Amino acid sequence: MKRIGVFVCHCGINIANTVDVDRVVEELRKDPRITHAQSYIYMCSDPGQELVRDTIKNEKLDAVVVAACSPSLHELTFRQASAEAGLNPYQCEIANIREQCSWVHEDRERATAKAVKIIKSIVAKTYLNESLEPIRVPINRRAMVIGGGIAGIQASLDIANSGYEVVLVEREPSIGGHMAQLSETFPTLDCSQCILTPKMVEVGKHPRIKLMTYSEVEEVSGYVGNFTVKIRRKAPSVDWATCTGCGECMEKCPVKVPSEFNRGLDDRGAIYVPFPQAVPNKPVIDRDNCVYYRTGKCKLCESTCEVGSIRFDQEDEIVEEEVGAIVVATGYETLPLQRIAEYGGGEVPDVIDGLAFERLLSASGPTVGEVRRPSDGKVPKEVVFVQCAGSRDPERYQPYCSRICCMYTTKHAMLYKHRVHDGQPYIFYIDVRTGGKGYEEFYHRAEEEEGVVYLKGKVASIFRDGDQTVVWGTDSLAGRNVEIRADLVVLATAVVPGTGVQDLAKKLKIQTGENGFLNEAHPKLRPVESITAGFYLAGCGQSPRDIPDTVAQASGAASKVTALFSKDEMEQDPMIAAVDEDVCGGCRVCISVCPYDAREYDEEEEIAVVNEALCEGCGACVAACPCGATQQSNLTDRQILEMITASLGEE
Repeated sequence: MKRIGVFVCHCGINIANTVDVDRVVEELRKDPRITHAQSYIYMCSDPGQELVRDTIKNEKLDAVVVAACSPSLHELTFRQASAEAGLNPYQCEIANIREQCSWVHEDRERATAKAVKIIKSIVAKTYLNESLEPIRVPINRRAMVIGGGIAGIQASLDIANSGYEVVLVEREPSIGGHMAQLSETFPTLDCSQCILTPKMVEVGKHPRIKLMTYSEVEEVSGYVGNFTVKIRRKAPSVDWATCTGCGECMEKCPVKVPSEFNRGLDDRGAIYVPFPQAVPNKPVIDRDNCVYYRTGKCKLCESTCEVGSIRFDQEDEIVEEEVGAIVVATGYETLPLQRIAEYGGGEVPDVIDGLAFERLLSASGPTVGEVRRPSDGKVPKEVVFVQCAGSRDPERYQPYCSRICCMYTTKHAMLYKHRVHDGQPYIFYIDVRTGGKGYEEFYHRAEEEEGVVYLKGKVASIFRDGDQTVVWGTDSLAGRNVEIRADLVVLATAVVPGTGVQDLAKKLKIQTGENGFLNEAHPKLRPVESITAGFYLAGCGQSPRDIPDTVAQASGAASKVTALFSKDEMEQDPMIAAVDEDVCGGCRVCISVCPYDAREYDEEEEIAVVNEALCEGCGACVAACPCGATQQSNLTDRQILEMITASLGEE
């Protein structure tokens, strides 16, 4: 007969305030399946864990149930404590009597009775638990980073500087991301390029970083420690190996199309380098706009190139890379102006977004750092900045706060005053959020020293009137409506997930939330890990964040990768779904429903087989199996029935 010990946690008053812990222990001691039962005020504390270890040894326990908070918080803690006492860790279970009981009830009598039933249901499960051993998987100590913004750059450098090879994949022709578009950064107003460019160059020259720009992930197979990734290297129509980057071809190109990097404020050719500091600093041909690809004529770039690097017949190439871990740093985009019609987005030429204003401020931008309005090139004397344009608006746009808008709008207004001394900036805001080191002081400096006028209220409408842009809004502090005839309007548009994130998430089999951002395994305890083992998250692909937070998270993701690579092999949770070969009918239903491709069909044996390293134990196959051949380790159908019986209070 199995000897089971139960430990009930008071959790301070989190549990004890609603559940009568002493009475719970008394009831448990009447259960013949329970050898030992006692309570302690904080089970997760060091004395609490020591109590578990000592009791396992002294009472010669075969299994342990800890009645406390969610297993996602402390299951690993108590399993480790059990293992230290010589008990198989998978003979330790958590009964959640906090989130599932004390926190959701006020009636002490009913909560106490429910806590007893919850614990007894877990005891019934534990009685049938098997001792499991971790699945051991060899590790390929080579990482991939998807996304070449500041998050991807930082993660790549941290991993590479730890001695491991990195494949950095970026869909654009150059790394740098949106940080490369910025003029200065808040709150220090230091040059963005001065910070970023040395890191970009370091990535390009690093002996342990394989840089693959103008490339996209096509397919990912395998499992943590052993991924195979197919990457599409898009044809730049230029032989980068021989190209010297002289720029002659770009000067001769007759095509002019709006520059994406400069947010459409000036033009680029069909053959182009995105920006002067690009890494690699080699041109690509935009086939959609190239005269030769559209008509079969032109080839001016080819006749100009002295080293013969133009390759019109170049095709996309699919390459495979073997890696052990993947950091996803897909970055962000901003809500398109055209989506915000009430603010004149896409219709009024002097309504631009924050990134476009960054390019006007930048010394490498289309106006060489002079603030000029797009419609006629004149210096704007009155500029209106509108915050939360598409953010915090659940009825029409995005329900969340984009986090960086308050600060970069303050920075924009301040830098505008530095460029146009007699100009007047206005900022319409809902409230100002300054959650960062030095941020509050930066905001007060703008308001008190730089002459920025803050107007607390929403903007109702923006429209064109002659050569001016009229802004109708409200100043709620003054209790009046406001009309400003502005020369330029800058919208702090919402931060949204990067282009193609949803498709990429499906390829990687990682989760996204309701707003499209990548989901972490746990918001507090595992903030840089995906729920799927081997994938780590960094930067704005997960949620809006500023540069310091992005860099810190990228280094955190990199540290997880290097910790994984520090071992010859990794141990994987054995709580997987296995197949009973004698019962399996070979219907293949479980294969079709597995979200992790962890199942294959054995043609010779005519049964389903499980790749243990890929299985995440989600249970989809268990629910789908029509003959009960698939069972979850330590969560079999029999165990579930026993838990239900115990929960109903039946013997």
